[in-house]
Amino acid sequence: MLIPGYAGAHEPGTLKWAFAAGNQVNSSPAIGADGTIYVGSNDYKLYAVNPNGGKKWEFSTGGCIYSSPAIGADGIIYVGSQDHKLYAVNPDGSKKWEFTAGQEVNSSPAIASDGTIYVGSNDNNLYAIDPITGLEKWRFPTGGEVWSSPAIGPDGTIYVGSWDKKFYAVNPDGGKKWEFATGDVVRSKAAIGPDGTIYVGSNDDKIYALNPGAGTKKWEFATGDDMYSKPAIGSDGALYAGSWDQKLYAINPDGTQKWAFATGDYVFSSPAIGADGTIYVGSYDNKFYAINPNGTQKWAFTTGGDVESSPTIGSDGTIYVGSHDRNLYAIYGAAGPAPMPGLPLLLLGD
Repeated sequence: MLIPGYAGAHEPGTLKWAFAAGNQVNSSPAIGADGTIYVGSNDYKLYAVNPNGGKKWEFSTGGCIYSSPAIGADGIIYVGSQDHKLYAVNPDGSKKWEFTAGQEVNSSPAIASDGTIYVGSNDNNLYAIDPITGLEKWRFPTGGEVWSSPAIGPDGTIYVGSWDKKFYAVNPDGGKKWEFATGDVVRSKAAIGPDGTIYVGSNDDKIYALNPGAGTKKWEFATGDDMYSKPAIGSDGALYAGSWDQKLYAINPDGTQKWAFATGDYVFSSPAIGADGTIYVGSYDNKFYAINPNGTQKWAFTTGGDVESSPTIGSDGTIYVGSHDRNLYAIYGAAGPAPMPGLPLLLLGD
């Protein structure tokens, strides 16, 4: 069913426009309050793209941008680069400040309610950075590279994984709250349920559900390969996550399998959920999928390369996603983004 006023007034799954970058687009797009789409590319640039697909501006860094942009309440865009830096970029494309870490910044930044920026680096640290000055507030050392993107709980706790095979809960002052050991690298970003349960994947082929207080395990769900995908939580509490075993899984709140949807290759992309319950995810088979809540395919959109980027859904239902074919795609959808369980729509943001 098409919802009047949404992009879905056009046939869902068809191309609205494509924006050509200079190299593959692994970064996941972010949407500003004015509808501007921000995305990084391996051509060392952060792009601001108008809602009609035209370039607004580009900002050059010194390395590939795997990091996905985060947008502050004041419109400042934060993004990491493989040149070892986190950048704060003004809405007009000028640089506000840059923060230098000890290694690549592939992690995507997260913004706390007080404006503090949290981001990981391949130098094994999670950093807390002052949003005004760009200066370090503190760093939390782990035993391995931090590709994982931080997630912030309602009490301000920061959750992040490391290549040391551990998942950490860090207090807002930089002290360790707890750690949870998995069997392999933790590169996935965590999702936080309305009851506080933390869900995170590991390259030990499992998704874990953890209690927020002490980091104890509620359950684990085994897939057939590495888990890079960040889980998405549906309105009914079901969990959706992709695996390198070429499947997207739907998992019941008790940790049992609801269904599995097979793609033609790895699923690195993290799923997004529309207001109508449709689940969107990319795959290394060059396709971007729309999947019904019952696990059947709604439609598939073919790109010219692997779809590692995670999709973002605009308020008008347009779906934005990057591809290794060097394009950012805008695809017509049928509904806007689903609100996070227990949260109003305006608080959405990754």
